[in-house]
Amino acid sequence: MSLHRDAARVLDAWSAPDPSQEQLRSTYLQHLLRHPDAMARSCAPEHLTASALVVSHDHRRVLLTLHARLGRWLQTGGHCDDDRTLHGAALREAQEESGIPGLVIDPVPVLLSRHRVPCGRLRPAHHLDVQHVCVAPGDAAAVRSEESWDLAWFDVDALPEQTDDSVRGLVSACLVRLRHPVSSRQSSSSQGSPATADTPSR
Repeated sequence: MSLHRDAARVLDAWSAPDPSQEQLRSTYLQHLLRHPDAMARSCAPEHLTASALVVSHDHRRVLLTLHARLGRWLQTGGHCDDDRTLHGAALREAQEESGIPGLVIDPVPVLLSRHRVPCGRLRPAHHLDVQHVCVAPGDAAAVRSEESWDLAWFDVDALPEQTDDSVRGLVSACLVRLRHPVSSRQSSSSQGSPATADTPSR
C-alpha cells in the first residue's frame, strides 16, 4: 500500500474528537483526493506531514525540540519521505529528532493541525499535520539532532514559555489518549494498538 493510500485509509477511519477536527479531517481527505502527490513536500502550497509527541514512560513529562527556524518548542515531526505509513513517518521523525531507540507509537492519530510554515516557493504555505503520541522507554536518553537548537524534557504542567497553544493542546490530548485508548475499530483500522510502555517497539 502506498503512503497516499494509507493516509486516506487512516483519516477515513479516524473519529474526530470535535467539530473543528472533523472539518480538518474533511479538508485533509479532499486534499488527498485532489492531489496524487499530497504527501510530498513538492506539493505546494500545502502537503501532509506527520509528527509525534514523545511522552515519558510514566506519562509525567514530554520531550520538546526547540525548532531552529521557528524558535518555538514543538513536538518532533516533519515531512514524509520514503515512508509507507503515516505513523511510520511520525515514528521515524521522533526517533531521528530525539535520538531515542525503542519508542512506542500509537498508530491512530491524536489530532490534526493545519498551520502556516516557511516552506516551499509558494506562500502562504501550510502543513497539514497528522499528530501522534509516542511513549519512551524508562531508560530513555535524548540526543539533540542538528535540526534543533535544543531538546529537553518538561513536566506536563510546566511547559516552556515559547510553547504555543497548539502544542499545549496536543499535550493535553495525548495525555487523554494514554489514559483512554481508542476504540478497537480505529486501532484495527490503523493496523496497530494504542501505545503503552509495555508494548514492543514497531
